[in-house]
Amino acid sequence: MAMINPAQFVREVIGEVKKVTWPTRKETVVTTIMVFIMVFLTAIFFFLVDQVLSFGVKQILGLGG
Repeated sequence: MAMINPAQFVREVIGEVKKVTWPTRKETVVTTIMVFIMVFLTAIFFFLVDQVLSFGVKQILGLGG
């Protein structure tokens, strides 16, 4: 394994960080809002699936009131 001196390592890291394209503030806000919307829709979906399965199991086991 080749040894690399710390100064060269830091220079290479800085060079790589300069290649990164960082998102704009607007892109970050829009993406964050999209994530919250998808989390909300997923929560509703799984809630509904849970309710349907719960109802089905209660009917099968004769526990439905």
